[in-house]
Amino acid sequence: IPLYDDLQRALVTATEGLEAERILDLGTGNGETARRVLGAHPGASLVGVDESEQMLAAAGAALDPARVELEIGRLEDDLPSGPFDLAVSALAVHHLDGAGKAELFRRLYAVLRSGGRFVLADVVVPEDPAEAWTPKDPTYDRPSTVADQLGWLQQAGFAPSVAWQRGDLAVLVAERGAERYVTLTAGEGGTLSGVDITHNAAVRDLMDGA
Repeated sequence: IPLYDDLQRALVTATEGLEAERILDLGTGNGETARRVLGAHPGASLVGVDESEQMLAAAGAALDPARVELEIGRLEDDLPSGPFDLAVSALAVHHLDGAGKAELFRRLYAVLRSGGRFVLADVVVPEDPAEAWTPKDPTYDRPSTVADQLGWLQQAGFAPSVAWQRGDLAVLVAERGAERYVTLTAGEGGTLSGVDITHNAAVRDLMDGA
């Protein structure tokens, strides 16, 4: 894959500045991404998921067993139990179609702690078709545009942004913001106390307009 090392470095850079004790790696493969991310977070442990026993065997040989737990599973399966401080995925999510990506992002939001982060490094559909440099199998690879994925991440509740992009490779960062709570007066109904408005658009709009 062209710019593979650049993509991996950009992923690791995008995880920095976050105190991560527990990390989820989706599509662990041979363990290269996990190795790099653990190197940047020396106090963290990692749960790696991949559907290939052969790949997990390679990852197990390359990673410190005291810091890593490896599980066989597909991206479509239930995720390991959270909460996680950080989730990462490199060159795996593009195998899902659009609906599958959106659904995965919703499940990731649920297993990340408040203030956690998801970093996605993957093949995308570039704005310029001439920049589609990465070899793909149309029966297996289903990359999406950056714009679509930012939209699905936002719909899942994240605050997403683009950390890095070169041609048809990109690193997206999705922050799971801390919940905000307010007390609302509800007329004769009394008071609604401790209402989570972080992802309640109707209440958030009301408060922003107050």
